[in-house]
Amino acid sequence: MARTWLGLCVSLPLIALGWAHAAPAWQPIAAENLLVIKSTKGRIIVELRPDMAPAHIERVQRLTREGFYDGLHFHRVIDGFMAQTGDPTNQDDGRSAYGDLKAEFTFRRGSDQPFVVAAQPTGALLGFMGSVPVQTQPNQVMEWTGDHKASAWGLYCPGVVGAGRNDKENSANSEFFLMRQAYPALDKRYTVWGRVVVGLSVVRALKTGEPVQEPDRMQTVRLMSDLPKAQQRRISLPVPDSAIWAKLIRQARLAKGADFSVCDIEVPVRVGF
Repeated sequence: MARTWLGLCVSLPLIALGWAHAAPAWQPIAAENLLVIKSTKGRIIVELRPDMAPAHIERVQRLTREGFYDGLHFHRVIDGFMAQTGDPTNQDDGRSAYGDLKAEFTFRRGSDQPFVVAAQPTGALLGFMGSVPVQTQPNQVMEWTGDHKASAWGLYCPGVVGAGRNDKENSANSEFFLMRQAYPALDKRYTVWGRVVVGLSVVRALKTGEPVQEPDRMQTVRLMSDLPKAQQRRISLPVPDSAIWAKLIRQARLAKGADFSVCDIEVPVRVGF
């Protein structure tokens, strides 16, 4: 069974966690931080994380509002890896009218930023900020740093969205890619700016190729906040201290044992009006 919204199918096991229990609190994602991609294969919704990559999010929001992404191809799609788009030439290494961006491979995490801890290997924390998997220095480090923050970076798990670039670190511009599977070799080498919260199955269904023959396209790309009210939907995640998170982490650790990774945890979402 599935819940359908204008061609969007959301897996019930993910949402039912919230509907079956009245007690856990759900936290809506701000509508201006939801990117709604209507593709030829279906709808994809991405949570944007300006606290991790503010310059990249400002660029994505600006280009989206200008209609820059409408009609662009998924021009490079590799099975078991990622789907790339955002190039105005539908080839690779294209540019918008704006300058290239400085890399935001890492960011500074403060104690006031909600963080779900999934694992605590020596000298690090692994967990989530919103839907995005993150590795960070432990909170104790904040006592020693001038800004009272710790270094952190997004992890390239399935659904994570990163900024495309060429060989130069500060060369990201308009392109981005959506992960079809985990690929940790990209960690701290490409800027993470969001994650697919609805529609990962759509990302995995996109036609593959390098280049893709008769590729799938982004028909329209909009911020949720800019859609007509009747088309807007509230997308919520469990609050960090929710029992839902604890259950998901426990189940993943039991299932994977020594092979456990934060990429094994499917982040639940709740879709409402």
